[in-house]
Amino acid sequence: MNKAFVKESDQDDDDEAAALALAIPAGSKNYIRPEGYQRIKEELLQLIDVDRPEVVKIVHWAASNGDRSENGDYIYGKRRLREIDRRIRFLTKRLDSAAIVDPSAHFGSDQVFFGATVTYSNQSGEERTITIVGIDELDPLNGKISWVAPVARALTKAREGDTITFQAPHGVEELDILEVRYPAPVAD
Repeated sequence: MNKAFVKESDQDDDDEAAALALAIPAGSKNYIRPEGYQRIKEELLQLIDVDRPEVVKIVHWAASNGDRSENGDYIYGKRRLREIDRRIRFLTKRLDSAAIVDPSAHFGSDQVFFGATVTYSNQSGEERTITIVGIDELDPLNGKISWVAPVARALTKAREGDTITFQAPHGVEELDILEVRYPAPVAD
């Protein structure tokens, strides 16, 4: 197989750097909860200590088999190594730029800050509960939204019982804040 068909562009790293810069607003920190930081750290260690060494063994074995130009194990192993290395660089940058914020510091507060779990109702009376988390922790299907999301920005600094107005994709929306919760501090 011709190398032109398997060569990845050098622009991939630039694309990741651009995505990294776009995800975090200019002049802002990469806020993350302690559990999110730990999850990213565990993924990084898994890649470094387990996944990469396994792929290196496969590539080494495949390279010892002779002709590399038509050796699928070698070609796909090298591609997988590049993917792992790219992910390692990305996670390392994320961890380096992380500002860990413990939401339990606001335990008992009725004001919305990073890490708050907020229950609100919209104009139709539909209730929704969300947790404001870091960019690397977001999981919209489970109610975890990024602190840079429009609704999270609108809720920030509001208090339980307040009504806020924000520009939603489908127009202006009013939300009534019903409850604000934070995790309890962990005893040392």
